[in-house]
Amino acid sequence: MKDLNVTLPSGKVVTVPYGTQVESILNNAEFKSTKESTVGVFLNNELVSLNFRIVINCEIKPVDITTFDGNRIYRDSLCFLLTKSTKKLFPERRLVISNSLSASYYYYFEDFSEVSEKEVEAIEKTMRDDVKKDISIIREFVSYKEALDYFSEHNNWKDTYLLLKHLNSSSIVLHTCEDYQDIAHTPLVPHTGFLKYFEVKKYSNGFLLRYPDREQPDFIRPFKDIPVLAKTYQEYKAWGKIQSFSSVGELNEHIAAGRAEDTIWMAEALHDKKIAQIADQIAEKRNKVKIVLIAGPSSSGKTTFAKKLSIQLRVVGFNPIALSLDDYYLDREKTPRDENGNYDFESIDAIDLELFNQNLLDLFKGNEVIIPYFDFKTGKRDFSKGHKIKMNSKTLLVIEGIHGLNEKLTSKIDPEYKHKIYISALTQLKLDDHNRIPTTDNRLLRRMVRDFQFRGYSAIDTLSRWPSVRKGEKRNIFPFQEYADSVFNSALDYELAVLRTFAQPILKTVKPDHELYSEAKRLERFLSNFNNIPVRLVPRTSLLREFIGDSDFKY
Repeated sequence: MKDLNVTLPSGKVVTVPYGTQVESILNNAEFKSTKESTVGVFLNNELVSLNFRIVINCEIKPVDITTFDGNRIYRDSLCFLLTKSTKKLFPERRLVISNSLSASYYYYFEDFSEVSEKEVEAIEKTMRDDVKKDISIIREFVSYKEALDYFSEHNNWKDTYLLLKHLNSSSIVLHTCEDYQDIAHTPLVPHTGFLKYFEVKKYSNGFLLRYPDREQPDFIRPFKDIPVLAKTYQEYKAWGKIQSFSSVGELNEHIAAGRAEDTIWMAEALHDKKIAQIADQIAEKRNKVKIVLIAGPSSSGKTTFAKKLSIQLRVVGFNPIALSLDDYYLDREKTPRDENGNYDFESIDAIDLELFNQNLLDLFKGNEVIIPYFDFKTGKRDFSKGHKIKMNSKTLLVIEGIHGLNEKLTSKIDPEYKHKIYISALTQLKLDDHNRIPTTDNRLLRRMVRDFQFRGYSAIDTLSRWPSVRKGEKRNIFPFQEYADSVFNSALDYELAVLRTFAQPILKTVKPDHELYSEAKRLERFLSNFNNIPVRLVPRTSLLREFIGDSDFKY
């Protein structure tokens, strides 16, 4: 085979034999300072593992653990190591990954009793022993039939078998470490010795796999429990059992059997029931509550949720009035700036908190108040275009925005007057027992479809903005989620099978010569795991319509 040219980040070109592993190139002096923290590379803008073999001329860029992609490789590799260890210790048990919680993944054993402290300690010890041994994790292709045969022979691999059954690929990538084999949906590290930093901690009936964050990759932060979020996840896991599916393979079985419409009706009914329950919770405090505050990360469906909640509030005797925090923005020149000198519109200090709180207090006293109008073209408030409102005994103010759970927003309002709601798309679905679906991917795909259809943004536009969006969420939303009085899970178990139709063509517009190609390709491959559900089956009052269009609600 011919030699190949590999272009390094500095522009230097090195010649390597056909089939050279990427990891060997890191011995080049150019990578001396970053080799320790490099867990993967971009090869012609596609994220690959360090044991990937080079078969074309290419450019490579190292991927550090402090990046989103590098941190994902590290986390997924830890998950692989954990499942290997538990398979060795408890070969008859079915290990299941559940949700994320405070820089951790929650695991439990299906159909078995509570995990003991001693068992958790054994799992961590086995993992650490494998890290010390620095065992190779080998990436290899097997035929579709070989993969199906392998996973069908193991009773505890049902979800993986069903996932593969509905794929349409002639070959499957397997990862092998000693006598353990499994599929992985992202690149993994090439040796267990990379995985030095983790913790296994008993939690509830199972345990947590704790991992480092990007900012401190060699440190495990102290665990901070969020009981209200954990409880919500458990409720929706129980709901998955009622529907008889909790994995993508099982969902695909329902779709293939012609049961997609029934699946949709059930998911929508659950949404409506949960919204009605929240309205009932508020009604129980009708003599006190005067304001409902709704907050959640991007593309959680806050707008539709607020509209549907308002309907349920009318059912229980309230007269809800929507207020927009956007109208309380400070004039542009008074807006705080971020560390780069740009206007920070996501800062809570970009809102006129004094005026907002005074307006609320006046409304609660029964006074008429002029709500300002913020003109985004001029960057100023215009009171002449504002509107007057007045509250009576049945009025309830409904406000949705990123700062809704932050006490600073309504610091002058008695806590008894407030009911706080946290909303996010907390999918209970998993790809299979060992591979979860990140809630951030669900929200990102929602946003991409909506932005493309209604805001004229390309996939590149949305993908480029996403890191900044997530940074803002981490600062302004997630620290306050534990203070919610109610939590609403806006995820619909069927929605990714619908979003696939919209998102895949959009993702295909990102070509290999663009730096975001790897992320687009990752999401495209992820969506290929789902069988398609026709969009016509989605009810026009569904929260999903906020992102795909043709909703009966007006936005």
